[in-house]
Amino acid sequence: MRTTLDRIRHALSFEIIGLLISTPLAAWVFHHPILDIGVVGAVTSVVATAWNYVYNLIFDHAMQRIAGTTRKGPVIRVLHSALFEGGLLVMLLPFIAWYLGIGLIEAFVMDISYSLFYMAYAFVFNWAYDLIFPLPEWSQGEPETKKAEA
Repeated sequence: MRTTLDRIRHALSFEIIGLLISTPLAAWVFHHPILDIGVVGAVTSVVATAWNYVYNLIFDHAMQRIAGTTRKGPVIRVLHSALFEGGLLVMLLPFIAWYLGIGLIEAFVMDISYSLFYMAYAFVFNWAYDLIFPLPEWSQGEPETKKAEA
């Protein structure tokens, strides 16, 4: 399982790269000033970073308990990304509507757009991160049977 320092490196690099890509893109697509989108992006980043740490810790513990490993194949990666973005959507919708002075429908469309972008981005980023920073347990192969619970 990943260490706390590794989880922090993961979360910070994910958010910084994501902001560098998404802020100018969202300002252009949604016709809002880049500064306003930047504030939304920064707040979103802080919330997402905290959520990223907590969510991945819970998800990895669940995977370890259920499957005996934290190695994720394509189907689990899609599920992982979808659940993460769904939780983030619920947390951020009220803030986006309030800060940008827009209705909940427009905020929902904007939030869904961000979610779709970040879902694809998370899939690619996390797969690349696992390739660049693999865990030693993954080179030992898949467990033949799930470890007995204590």
